[in-house]
Amino acid sequence: MPVENSFPLLRFGLIADPQYAPIEPNTRLNRHYGQSLGKLEAAIDHFNGETLDFVVTLGDVIDRDWDNFDRVLPLYAKLRHAHHFLPGNHDFAVAADRLTEVHDKLGMPAPYHDFALNGVRLILTDGNEVSLFAPPLDDPRRVEAAERLAALTAAGAVNAQSWNAGMGEAQVDWLGERLKAAEQAGERAIVMGHYPLFPQSDHNLWGAEEVSALIAGSPAAIGYFCGHNHVGNYGLLSGTHFVNVKGMVDTPDENAFSIVAVYPDRIELTGFGREQSRTMPL
Repeated sequence: MPVENSFPLLRFGLIADPQYAPIEPNTRLNRHYGQSLGKLEAAIDHFNGETLDFVVTLGDVIDRDWDNFDRVLPLYAKLRHAHHFLPGNHDFAVAADRLTEVHDKLGMPAPYHDFALNGVRLILTDGNEVSLFAPPLDDPRRVEAAERLAALTAAGAVNAQSWNAGMGEAQVDWLGERLKAAEQAGERAIVMGHYPLFPQSDHNLWGAEEVSALIAGSPAAIGYFCGHNHVGNYGLLSGTHFVNVKGMVDTPDENAFSIVAVYPDRIELTGFGREQSRTMPL
């Protein structure tokens, strides 16, 4: 292997769907909510022994109830690396007067944002923007969400589910602009979100076809990482890798997290616990 391809441009940790709550397990769905604190501690301990640029949690930090953030977030204070959150649908299962505070609680600079590091642009999206649960109760995005869900249901779409959501038009335009900016700067681009985009699944973002085509159509884009579908998934679309990592909350005792290394010629994902390791050529 050439020397220049032996050292990663970027190395980061990934966690999806801890979905903590001090409640009984849902054995039908294989959700063991109360075990996630121990799993998070184990993942953070492992990350602290690694050389990483940052860690990203891909949503559903909690399963429900605002107070549970205060049980989970202090664990991240032990992480020696920079960390970034993006929320999932369950992070909005809180009292209505708290809905506008979720992004601040997670320390996010904005609901969707991006940053560049070592020649790679990381684009963090907000798939909850148009939904039946995240906007304030009187927000017109709830009406738009109901209309979009009704249209998907009428079309027989498999992702016509009330626990899915979509992006607004302005955010999709912004995503396209950030991908173009990465291309013009000679950067690689990695997009992250809570909801899967590709392959087709009943967990996919509303409008997944448009957004996945936008990402895969960018010469800069090399990967999209998400959670939400706890069993995980993978697809390759026009040379862009779409990776749905597995949910930490599943199973009583087996963990799920990963470390991603980006090289000039490949992405290497090292999985721990239930997560599958992958080498993805670029």
